[in-house]
Amino acid sequence: MKIGIVCYPTFGGSGVVATELGKQLAKKGHEVHFISYDQPFRLDSFTQNIFFHEVRVSNYPLFEFAPYESALTSKLVDVVQFEKLDLLHVHYAIPHASAAHFAKQILFEKGIRIPFVTTLHGTDITLVGKDPSFKPVVSFSINKSDAVTAVSESLKQDTLSTFDLQKQIDVIPNFICCYTYAPKPDKDIRLRYAPNGEKIITHISNFRKVKRVEDVIKTFSFISKKVPSKLILVGDGPERHKMEQMCRELGTCSDTVFLGKLRSVTEILSISDLFLLTSLTESFGLSALEAMASGVPVISTNTGGLPEVNIHGETGYMSNVGDVEDLSKNSISLLTNSELHTQMVKNALARADKFDVDNILPLYENVYKQVIEKSTSLV
Repeated sequence: MKIGIVCYPTFGGSGVVATELGKQLAKKGHEVHFISYDQPFRLDSFTQNIFFHEVRVSNYPLFEFAPYESALTSKLVDVVQFEKLDLLHVHYAIPHASAAHFAKQILFEKGIRIPFVTTLHGTDITLVGKDPSFKPVVSFSINKSDAVTAVSESLKQDTLSTFDLQKQIDVIPNFICCYTYAPKPDKDIRLRYAPNGEKIITHISNFRKVKRVEDVIKTFSFISKKVPSKLILVGDGPERHKMEQMCRELGTCSDTVFLGKLRSVTEILSISDLFLLTSLTESFGLSALEAMASGVPVISTNTGGLPEVNIHGETGYMSNVGDVEDLSKNSISLLTNSELHTQMVKNALARADKFDVDNILPLYENVYKQVIEKSTSLV
C-alpha cells in the first residue's frame, strides 16, 4: 500500500505514535509518505520506503494568522495525485481530519477517490475539540472519515459523549517496539545520577498543566524523606520554571535533575526504579507504557486510559488525581519491598508485551484494507 501519514512533527504522543507507525509500515514493505510542516523528530535518519513532504505556508501580509489548513489541503491534493497514494491516515483531529476531507472532495472532482482514516489521540477531543470554535468542525470531520480509531476505550467514550457522531470508532491502542526498551541498564550512567546507591524515580512529560508535575515533585519530597532517592525529570514546557521554583522551596534541588527534552528516553528508563505519572487526564499514557517496557513499575493517577495500561497492584499502583499522600505511600511501599518490586518488574514487562508493535500493526493494516476495498467498490 501507498500510505500518506499526516501528523504533528513535535515531541507529543500523537506525533511519536504516527512516526513509529510509519516506520514499521515501511519495514513491512509499504510506501509511506509523511506530510507535515516540519520533519517529525523521530524521523531522523534515512529509512527505505519513507518520504517526507513539507507543507509550506504563505506569509502573505493580508493574513494575520498563517492559513495552515488550506496549505495542508493543497499539499495533500498534490501528494495524493502525483504519488498515487491509496489512502491517508491523519493523526489528531484538528486540523488534519478537516483538511483530509476537503482534499478528498477536490480529488473526487479530478476523478480520484482517496479514503482517509482519522486517529484520535486525546487533547484533540478532551481539550481542544470541546472548544465551541472547533467543535462543529471536529464533529463533521470525524463523521466524514472513512474510518475512525481511538487510542483507548476511555477516549472513545469521551468522544461519543462529547460529539454528535454517527461514525463507528475502533479502539486501537498505542504501541511500542518492545525490543528497543529491553532493560539494559548502563552502570556508569546509573552511578552518575545515583552515586550512593539511591533509588531513581523518573517522570517524562511536556510540562503542561494537565500533567500536574507539581504532584510529582511533592510526591518525591515525601519519598526522599523515607527512601534515599533521586528524581529525574525529562521534558520541557510552560510549567518547568514553576517546577524549578517548587524544588527550591521544598529543598529537593540537590536530589532533582531536569534533563529537558531527549530524543530517546531508553537509557534513562533503563536505570529507573520507579516511574511517576500524576496527570489530570491521559488518553492512553504512552510514557507509562515505555517505562513498563523497560521493566519499571508505574505509580500513576487512575484517570482516562491509564487503567487500561497500568494495572493496579500488578504493574504498579494508581491513586486519585491530586492524592499526593496515596501516591507517596504506594511509592515508598514499592521501593522498600525488593520482592514486590521484582515481581512488578516482571509483570510490567509482560504487560508491555501486549502492546508490542507486532500485535498492534496488523490492526491498522486491517483498517486500511477495509477502507481501500470499500472505496474501490464504489468506482
